[in-house]
Amino acid sequence: MSDTIRQRVERLELPFDERGYDPWGISRRHLGVFYGALGLLRRYFDVHVHGIGNVPPRGRAMLVGNHSGGIAMDGAMVIASAFFDMDPPRLAQGMAEKFINRFPVASVWASRTGHFTGLPEHAQRLLEEDRLLLVFPEGAHGTAKLFPERNSLVRFGTGFLRLALETKTPIVPFGFVGGGEAIPTVRNLTAVGRLFGVPYVPVTPWIAPLPRPVRMDIRFGAPMHPEGTGAEDDERVQKQVDEVRDAIARLIDESLLERGEKPAHAAEAP
Repeated sequence: MSDTIRQRVERLELPFDERGYDPWGISRRHLGVFYGALGLLRRYFDVHVHGIGNVPPRGRAMLVGNHSGGIAMDGAMVIASAFFDMDPPRLAQGMAEKFINRFPVASVWASRTGHFTGLPEHAQRLLEEDRLLLVFPEGAHGTAKLFPERNSLVRFGTGFLRLALETKTPIVPFGFVGGGEAIPTVRNLTAVGRLFGVPYVPVTPWIAPLPRPVRMDIRFGAPMHPEGTGAEDDERVQKQVDEVRDAIARLIDESLLERGEKPAHAAEAP
């Protein structure tokens, strides 16, 4: 672990005890190794971060964005940005897919670095403790996008919005571009995935889903403050979900324009 990473881990505003564990079992030692690996990945990719100042330096907040690429490199880079690009650094905690718990080593490392099974009760407790929560409302359908669809948005679930309403949590939308170029998926093997206990295995033009060192853009938008208690009817909740989705679409298009590429959502604009 480098001195820089060690110092930044020490600056995380988490209630670590004298052994280096917080009440959730998150470990300073594991975080140091984890962020060391993320630092190497950031150097492997050409990562451009925009609008990080929109992420609150303290207090509860929900980072909500799009999935991009057959493997969730987007989540890793967003987590890295909250640690390396914020002052003070923050631990962005993701809601891991349930299949992670089928792999003992992966399960331990996920929990020791703050990424717990995506159960509503876990998410609610984390927010009530003023944590920074990372959410991908597209779920596994988002990472399953094929290369031509890489910057599109599939249907969003509504659970994240109800949770934000119930816990009075601001939503910081972000658009991620580049994951589909790093792992250009041409096909998803669902039957093979089931053999390994995962939703699918992505296939690239070079067969294995090994990422290329491409440019990645993470663009954070202004915080959104949904209105309600979480007990609203589905229609009202869906309307606010669509507002978040539209904000993410605009952020994706802004990054694409900056890269000299065609916007993916221009036709959806009002």
